[in-house]
Amino acid sequence: MDRIDEEKIEKYLSITKEALDKVKIGKKRELDWAACAQDFLDMAQRYYSDALHFRSRGDIVNAFAAVNYAHGWLDAGARLGLFDVHDSRLFAADE
Repeated sequence: MDRIDEEKIEKYLSITKEALDKVKIGKKRELDWAACAQDFLDMAQRYYSDALHFRSRGDIVNAFAAVNYAHGWLDAGARLGLFDVHDSRLFAADE
């Protein structure tokens, strides 16, 4: 697949809208910082691997979606300070 049709984008928009509507700010709790950072990095690596897999099968749309999920995990980790990145070109975080 190499095109995003209206049905595909509607599916992604609908799922994300549902998630946005459901999210609530959690209660403050103590976190294992290193474990959280490792978890975010693991998720990014897994989605990146998925993107490579989809691309190898010619499924460009899902490859694009997966690589964006991967970078989203990296950006979230950088914004939270889980990653020491100092690069606003590659991450959605201040230097």
